[in-house]
Amino acid sequence: MTGSALPSEPLASGVPAAGELTVAAYLERWLAHTRGRVRDVTYEGYETLLRLHALPRIGRLRLEELRPLAIQDLYAELLAGGRERAPLGAGTVLNLHLVLTQAFGQAVRWQLLAANPVAGAQPPRPRRPARPLVDPSLLAILLASVAGTWLEAPAAVAAATGMRRGEILALRWADLRGDLSTAHVQRTLQPTRQGLVFEQPKTARSRRTVLLPAFLRPHLERQRAAQAARRAGAADWQEQGLLIDRGDGRPLNPDTLSAGWARHLRRRSLPPIRFHDLRHAHATLMLAQGVHPKVVSERLGHASVGITLDTYSHVLPSLQEEAVAAFDALFSPQG
Repeated sequence: MTGSALPSEPLASGVPAAGELTVAAYLERWLAHTRGRVRDVTYEGYETLLRLHALPRIGRLRLEELRPLAIQDLYAELLAGGRERAPLGAGTVLNLHLVLTQAFGQAVRWQLLAANPVAGAQPPRPRRPARPLVDPSLLAILLASVAGTWLEAPAAVAAATGMRRGEILALRWADLRGDLSTAHVQRTLQPTRQGLVFEQPKTARSRRTVLLPAFLRPHLERQRAAQAARRAGAADWQEQGLLIDRGDGRPLNPDTLSAGWARHLRRRSLPPIRFHDLRHAHATLMLAQGVHPKVVSERLGHASVGITLDTYSHVLPSLQEEAVAAFDALFSPQG
């Protein structure tokens, strides 16, 4: 554990009884168990949520004393805030609920608890914010605004493929076919406390092959030429074969990309479209063009087509209208 890790207390050898453990001590042991089973960035997210929001309030309770009402009170306190802390958003509290569900579910499997106390608590239901509509005309304006800048290639790839930010920044030229017609998504770039790390893709379906439209080829060719010019003139170039680099061959921090994109739009008085919204724009535009949701799901690397349908349900009414028209065409009266 680093200096920011959860507080610890001595544990007996072997598997301790619940009466010998505080919630803090148990969660430290659970995090140690989890660390080698999830990506670094996921582990850091777990640890941060627990350290900042759960441990100050329930950490001193004995594990066997933890009840659903204590968890429910925790959520209410976090949502309400106080004199020294701002209220937490419902989404953050929901994320904490999901982590606690995993943690104390493991306590049941380890036979430290008879039942998961988190199962009896109800997390808040965050409202899903309305996604900004990026239609073809706005997308054309956005891409034109970044032409010739360091943002051009990542923005064009995001819009043309629906890849995630980390997937784009982890792409190597070797992942693309020579004719720039396909890309193999094999890794993702994630910022962690130890620095930038290349991780396995988010899910098994995230490891995928994405066909690249001809629209993208000029953007990639300009990127390759610009990168070659920088390589030739750099005294400290560090070749890693990356499609997108930070200017010296090394990987570009995903947070730097998002911040640079937002700053670019503000300076040009363009709508506040997040970089991640380019991924949503790709999916929405493809669905609106009649591309089958299964195909869109595969391009996005979603774990299932159900996720795609739930996320982009706002596009489905137009698809249903097409279905009704198609059915009526089958049974229309013959003149």
